[in-house]
Amino acid sequence: MLDSPTTSPPGDDQTTQLYTITAGGFSATCDAFASDPEENQLWFVSMVGAQTSLKAIWAALLNSPPSPAFLIKGAADDVHEGGYERCEIPESSIGTWKTKLARLPQAGAWHAMVYTQMAELSFERDAFLLLTPDKDEAPALHWRFLNQRTELPLHRSWAGWLWEQGLENEAIRPLKSEGLHAWSCYHDPDQLEMELSAAVRYGALALPRELNGAAA
Repeated sequence: MLDSPTTSPPGDDQTTQLYTITAGGFSATCDAFASDPEENQLWFVSMVGAQTSLKAIWAALLNSPPSPAFLIKGAADDVHEGGYERCEIPESSIGTWKTKLARLPQAGAWHAMVYTQMAELSFERDAFLLLTPDKDEAPALHWRFLNQRTELPLHRSWAGWLWEQGLENEAIRPLKSEGLHAWSCYHDPDQLEMELSAAVRYGALALPRELNGAAA
């Protein structure tokens, strides 16, 4: 998920566990989300329900200061299978959020996707969010985000090493998610330059010929 996150309405993937999201006194079915339970943070949400409910929920989430939301395992009309998880949008993401709203004629409901621009490739911040339906695509996606945010030449063949290095030093943090895979990432330019220099010097990374005077 690069330029803007996309997710399918519930029903397309029968393995997706549905949740209920509540905020501002309204509730809706949540078919995809990314959260950090340790920090009580909500990084992405895709939800289905009445238009009034969806607008009220995202208005509560994007309120200043943000109002808390609660994620409950189980669909809105079903018996809930789990407890409440309290969350609100991270303070560092305030002012970066977008909402996409679409009507689902066959379901007689509306679909809303609320996400931060930190998940967009072109939104250049040191901190960014990776969202992808296929976790195997994560290293290559992470490389693209880093390559957009540094003047250092980063070769595609380094994607796997950069990914493992980020996980090891906690510059990449897995998030709790449903309906997709998500990671919160941070790019430290000075640390990246130091790690790359050391890796090339000691042979952990090969220096491709095309990097000599050319971009990767």
